[in-house]
Amino acid sequence: MGDFEKFILRGNVVDLAVGIMIGAAFNTVVQAFVKDIVTPLIPVSGAFVDWTIPIYAGHKLLVGDVINTIISFLIIAAVIYFFIVKPINALEDGYNRMHPKKEEGPTTRECPFCLSSVPLRATRCAYCTAQLPPADAPAAQMR
Repeated sequence: MGDFEKFILRGNVVDLAVGIMIGAAFNTVVQAFVKDIVTPLIPVSGAFVDWTIPIYAGHKLLVGDVINTIISFLIIAAVIYFFIVKPINALEDGYNRMHPKKEEGPTTRECPFCLSSVPLRATRCAYCTAQLPPADAPAAQMR
């Protein structure tokens, strides 16, 4: 029981649960927006409901229902893209223009003996175990 309690109280599980709940609530908002506002503006939506293919003994394939579902999916995807993704990308671009990132220096360097890539602050090469000079030493001292 103690392990289960640790598992449930871990940050990732709680964050995931909150994300799923917000996603479900957001799904309801998007579905309502598309069903009540966007879909009535499109004359094709709902036109395929009666398309069926009879197969046997009163059973039928609901081809029109599948087509309507695909159209609904495409409408929802377009609404999410144009009303959520594009505006957020524009906001991020504006923020990045106003707050440019500082250029970071290299994080690795080349071992002068085996030419493998090692972390910048390493004192020994992980591949050939050669003693490396300090990272701030000029390249001429490495030889």
